[in-house]
Amino acid sequence: MKLNLILTTFLIVFSNFSFGQNNFSDNPLDAVFETKDSKFFWDAFDKMEKSKQNPFIEYMQNGSLGVKGFTENRIINADSLFIVVKKRKADYENSRNVLDDISTKEKRVKAIYSALKYWYPKAKFPPIYFVYGRFSSGGTSSPDGIIIGTEMLKNLDGVSGLIAHELIHYQQNITGKDNLLKWCLLEGGADFIGELISGESVNKFEYKYGQQNLDKLCREFVARLKNTDYQDWLYGTSKKDDRPNDLGYWIGYKITESYFNKQKDKQKAIAEILNIKDPMQFLKQSSFLDKYIKEYQKAKNENYDAFF
Repeated sequence: MKLNLILTTFLIVFSNFSFGQNNFSDNPLDAVFETKDSKFFWDAFDKMEKSKQNPFIEYMQNGSLGVKGFTENRIINADSLFIVVKKRKADYENSRNVLDDISTKEKRVKAIYSALKYWYPKAKFPPIYFVYGRFSSGGTSSPDGIIIGTEMLKNLDGVSGLIAHELIHYQQNITGKDNLLKWCLLEGGADFIGELISGESVNKFEYKYGQQNLDKLCREFVARLKNTDYQDWLYGTSKKDDRPNDLGYWIGYKITESYFNKQKDKQKAIAEILNIKDPMQFLKQSSFLDKYIKEYQKAKNENYDAFF
């Protein structure tokens, strides 16, 4: 499974849209790949048939900060992990050697980190943990670093783009009223800047679908963007049509891209995208949905500015 598919399984809950950045290095060459949890996991895995007790207790106890960050909503506990591993042994085996070539990605990730440093000199660079969970998440961000659910990987295709996306979440400090627009700008902004610094798109299928259905989706989004109901746009669908999960990434990207393209000072634009203070005004300044907002307002006998 490629990581551009895994990314759509994420459920990232941000309390402040930034994670303890002061604890991380500001040197992009300090990028750290922490893979020791893989060894601990496979040690436990290989003891399953012989051990009289749950061997994953030791995996959890010896785990890095990445395992601890993955525990609450994903691993849950050693017993929950043991149950899933026993049921899906063959699926786990598919990822046994997936990190063998991870060192080949370190130079690439350091180049991506360096690109972000150029665009955003204030950037901080978290460590990257490769851990094993219960097939419940491809990865997430925690106060301690980027965490990748290694069991979801069959290869390392797209891992650099995934890391770039997660890296941007550590830089973001988006404020304003909590609604669908805000969360789409959070995810779409991470996709946009992540692609800018890595050259990799991580949500290709969603973006293709979005472009093919642009008018219909833009009209729907204009009617929904002030709501706090994210269904059909982020983290799941109602199955009302054939849309993929997480179209909010696509529309957030398009709004962000439009804003960026209108700014003369591109480095300043990146800083503004990472630190949006008023999502509605950001949308207005992007002009991306102007046609659809004017149409929506006209049907309500209201003027364009009243929308914001």
